Amino acid sequence: MSDATVAAPSAWTPSAAQYFEPVLWVRHWTDRLFSFAIRRPETFRFRSGEFVMIGLPPAPGETKPILRAYSIASPSFAEELEFLSIKVQDGPLTSRLQHVQPGDQVLLGKKPTGTLVLDAVRPGKRLFLFGTGTGLAPFLSVARDPDAYANFEQVIVGHGVREIAELAYRDLFTSEIFEDPLVGEEAQKQLVYYPTVTREPFERQGRFTDLIASGKLFSDLGLDQTAFNPEEDRIMLCGSMEFIKDMAALCETQGLKEGSNAEPGDYVLERAFVG
Repeated sequence: MSDATVAAPSAWTPSAAQYFEPVLWVRHWTDRLFSFAIRRPETFRFRSGEFVMIGLPPAPGETKPILRAYSIASPSFAEELEFLSIKVQDGPLTSRLQHVQPGDQVLLGKKPTGTLVLDAVRPGKRLFLFGTGTGLAPFLSVARDPDAYANFEQVIVGHGVREIAELAYRDLFTSEIFEDPLVGEEAQKQLVYYPTVTREPFERQGRFTDLIASGKLFSDLGLDQTAFNPEEDRIMLCGSMEFIKDMAALCETQGLKEGSNAEPGDYVLERAFVG
C-alpha cells in the first residue's frame, strides 16, 4: 500500500458481496475533484449509466468498511472501471479515497444497478444528458456507448459546474471522443457538448434550469423550439438533490413523464442519490 490512510488491517478480508481490486490510475482535476480507475473483474457486468458501491477497507481501529454509491464513468464494455469523485476533507470515505494511488486496493460491490440507462427512456430523436459536478459520471458512460448513437439522432451532454477548472473531461468531449474506435465517427456527427459555469466568466454561464426556462439552451443548440418536445426529447439527470428536483419539476411542467427500468419514460433521474 502506498499510503497509510488506505491500508487495511492485516486480518481483514472483504465479504462475498465485494470484489477487492487494485487502482490502475488516478487523476486530480482540482483540489475538490479527482478520477480513478480500478481493474474490472472478469465476472463484473453492468449497463452503461449504472452505479455500484465503492469503498475502502476499514481504517486502523475500525471493523467495518465504508461504502458509498458511485456511478461508473466507463462504458459497459470497457476493460477498466472508472469513477469521478469529489474530495471532502472530513468525509468518512473521500477523506481517505482521495489519497489512493496505483496499486492500492478498492472495494467494489458485485451488484450494479440504476435508472440512468438507455433501457429506461422511450425511443426519441434527441438524448439530453444533464449533469452537475460529479453528476457527469454516468453520462461519461452513456455518451461512450454505441447504443446511444444508434438509438438517437443527437446526443447532448450538458455539464454544469461552478468554476471552469471543474469542467472535468472537457478534452474528452471536445476532441478525444472523436478518435474513439467505437463511437468516434458517430460522435463527430451526433454529439454536442454543452458546458456551463455559474461562478466565473465563461463562454456560457448560468444554471440549466434558467437556460431551459428562458429558451436559451434550445437557441444555443440551433433547435427550432423553446421547450422540450415530449415526442422527441429524452432526458437523463444526475447531480445535486436540488438540481434534480428542480429539473424534474421543469420536465413535468413541459409535459415529460418520468421513466424507470420497469416502465420507460421521457426523462429519468437516479433516485438512489436523491433524499
